[in-house]
Amino acid sequence: MATYQDYYATLGVGKTATQEEIQRAYRKLARKYHPDINKASDAEEKFKQLNEAYEVLGDPEKRTRYDQFGSGWDGQFANQEQQSGDTVRFHFSSADPGQFSDFFQNLFGGGWSFGNETGLKGGGTTRRRGRDHEAGISITLAEAYHGARKTIELERVEADSSGRPVRNRRNYDVTIPLGVTDGSLIRLAGQGGSGSGGAESGDLFLRISILPDTRFSLNGHDLTTTIDITPWEAALGAKVQVPTVDGRINLTIPSGTQSGQTLRVRGKGMPVAAGRYGDLLVNVRIVVPKHLTARERHLFEELAKESLFDPRT
Repeated sequence: MATYQDYYATLGVGKTATQEEIQRAYRKLARKYHPDINKASDAEEKFKQLNEAYEVLGDPEKRTRYDQFGSGWDGQFANQEQQSGDTVRFHFSSADPGQFSDFFQNLFGGGWSFGNETGLKGGGTTRRRGRDHEAGISITLAEAYHGARKTIELERVEADSSGRPVRNRRNYDVTIPLGVTDGSLIRLAGQGGSGSGGAESGDLFLRISILPDTRFSLNGHDLTTTIDITPWEAALGAKVQVPTVDGRINLTIPSGTQSGQTLRVRGKGMPVAAGRYGDLLVNVRIVVPKHLTARERHLFEELAKESLFDPRT
């Protein structure tokens, strides 16, 4: 008997969470446990569990069914007929996150399916458009900034004419447009499920996941980074180098800059449209030397005697 799985607990959200809260929780955890980033022995299994939980809770229709039958799935759904038709799972062969649990298979009837089929009758033949499907693709911040071409391998599991599952692998050449945002979709027309009765195939949608970057955090089209400066640079003002995605720039630190202050650099964020960019937000942190030379200590002592500044008043 397959074990009931609490998808809300897997994503760390409550049952009243909004779809936006569920999406944010999934993205945060998926980045943490993505096999390309996290090399812990249990990271891949946790990543699979996160994908399964989001496949259900991220879809309002599936979420409703799960809320209604989840904990009692074995009594109310175990004997229900499996879904028929072109049900397909996609996953990256390197991480294999598309392997769903027995609980998922029993509750939702098999593979990972998306979209709708529209039946059109003409000349005695039922025409059904193929289903749309969705898979995830991870890219770096630099690839999102500059755009890129990537070749990905996806595995497709579908039923053959006799109803037996058949695994097919296929490579796709994907163009990543510059400025693509986290969570956005790239559409590959006609690469989804096959149509029947001469109808067109469905589409394949690739959902973008931008991998964490060691230098920047991403908020829409804006980037945020942190720089350390000395007390004298903060007091007197200075020019310091800060990173951007396509190189380093000189940033003017105004005199009197405070620790924790944010300086905005216009147009040095992510692309928005042709010729338009978001901003770079630079968080300033004032640091002091841990070890002082005798001369440095003397100068600080002289400053302490001369200065009338009291930050606590």
